[in-house]
Amino acid sequence: MEHSGHGMTMDLPPFTLGRGLGWSADPFFLVACLVGLGLYGWGVVRLVRRGDKWSAGRTVSFVVGVLTVLLMMCTRLNDYGMVMFSVHMVQHMVISMLTPILILLGAPITLALRALPVAARRGTKGPRELLLMFLHSRYMRIITHPAFTIPLFIASLYALYFSPIFDFLMGSRTGHTVMMCHFLAVGLVFFWPIMGVDPGPHRPGYLMRMLELFAGMPFHAFFGIALMMASTPMVDTYKNPPASLAIDALTDQNAAGGIAWAFSEIPSVLVLLALLFQWYGSEQRQARRTDRAADRDGDKELEAYNAYLASLNARSN
Repeated sequence: MEHSGHGMTMDLPPFTLGRGLGWSADPFFLVACLVGLGLYGWGVVRLVRRGDKWSAGRTVSFVVGVLTVLLMMCTRLNDYGMVMFSVHMVQHMVISMLTPILILLGAPITLALRALPVAARRGTKGPRELLLMFLHSRYMRIITHPAFTIPLFIASLYALYFSPIFDFLMGSRTGHTVMMCHFLAVGLVFFWPIMGVDPGPHRPGYLMRMLELFAGMPFHAFFGIALMMASTPMVDTYKNPPASLAIDALTDQNAAGGIAWAFSEIPSVLVLLALLFQWYGSEQRQARRTDRAADRDGDKELEAYNAYLASLNARSN
């Protein structure tokens, strides 16, 4: 099957990492990434000029997140991904599971809320007020609710790959771009409430966030195992790879399954570490607040407790 806009994909030489990393820009993703970096940079500069602080770690995380999209979509990996299931799976896994975590650790919504101008007059709505309205809208409450995000995360694997939708989207460059945008969007809404870095409609506790994280991951592993164990090619797009690649479709599919399976662990570890750090930080803040209150009240709580113990003691005598 010839892919429109992909004349080059039919006679690609056998895959090597060096060839895969050659420059081959997807115009949509190139522009989107540059705009994203530009807006984030504008926000940081605005805060710094105002004399506010913004964490360098957050900036680095956001930039690296955007660079992962450029790496996947603006190199020859994107061309190879059209004809090799294994390369496509690397693109899918990075864009749906690694990129969103890095971008969310960059706290772009928090930055926007702090950098955007407020309404010029009372009673009117400026960019910041409009963003807040959007964040608190019913639409956002629905699409970031675990009852929506977890099934969507799982369906993005099974319903897409094991139905004709995948082959239809892979038939054109536009379809492929739409699919990759979908993977990124699904990853962002799935990990946003779990990461809890940016404000959002749902603020589950730490334990609930860990449960949400682990609710989605086993399905990724099962999906990978299904591809690894299949004895026939399961996706039409990759059934007949171009002869110039010198690969076997089934071997390539098994490799794709291995990538999906192995990748399901990476975000779990990253998010778990981020959550444990946040948890530890919030416990420390709580302890400091308690200490400050104790200093102010001269340990009234402790005195009251000691008096209670003394009264019990007196009663038992």
